[in-house]
Amino acid sequence: MLPVGGMDGPDGRSPDWADVRAIAETAERRGLDSVWVADHLLAEMADGSVQGMHDAWTLLSAVAAVTSRVELGPLVLCTSFRSPSVIANMAATLDLVSSGRLILGLGCGWHEPEYRAFGFPFDHRVSRFAEAVEIVVRLLDGERLTFRGDYYEVEDAALAPAPARRIPVLVASKQERMNGLTARWGDMWNTAWFRRPDDRFDERRALIEQALAAQARPAEDVRQTVGVLVEEEDSAEDIAGALSAWHTAGIDHVIATVEPLTIPSVERLAAGAELYRGTVPT
Repeated sequence: MLPVGGMDGPDGRSPDWADVRAIAETAERRGLDSVWVADHLLAEMADGSVQGMHDAWTLLSAVAAVTSRVELGPLVLCTSFRSPSVIANMAATLDLVSSGRLILGLGCGWHEPEYRAFGFPFDHRVSRFAEAVEIVVRLLDGERLTFRGDYYEVEDAALAPAPARRIPVLVASKQERMNGLTARWGDMWNTAWFRRPDDRFDERRALIEQALAAQARPAEDVRQTVGVLVEEEDSAEDIAGALSAWHTAGIDHVIATVEPLTIPSVERLAAGAELYRGTVPT
């Protein structure tokens, strides 16, 4: 996870572009597989203070231009903040800029203060998401689409030029309705935040696999990803052990948020990944 705002920058300040770029370039140079940004407009803290956030998609576009190998994506893009047909067009363009490295993470949002501050409706978020994800996926699949829902409409919409490949769509979900939408439209499923596999994770995975069965999709059709917490006291050996545990649990991709969010922390994460890779049979 890259810094996007708040107090994520060095010395507890708000990060600037140089900070984001340096961490992304370190992740790529050290052999990590992907970089991600959260999509928020602001964060209202428990004490009532407000922390600002940089725009996720603008940062992703900039990161795409200064990297060449790592996959990149939002974890996750809030469909409430943008028209779904525009999201599809944005995704096609960023996938072009990044030479096919985008994973399009989507979610329905949850932080009411940012909705209120920026004038977005907070009601019926899952119902709105259901329409949005269908529009996005069908456009990315190359359809010329007319859609009339309760919340969104498009008329004879198409992406031109169409994406050069099928852009994978990741959906973050844990409740029944969102799991059903993941099973219907997603290529990847994400749940977060964990340290190692535990009973809570097992419960969430059982629910997504039930949703996939209800859609008659084999569990292996949707890649399973997990967001994990890497704390300051975790050594490279601790990180390697956690990665091994997630591998044993059948997780396809681990997305780490490291504390503190600094270059040395990314170096420590990469060192743990290197140790882990040394234990995996070729």
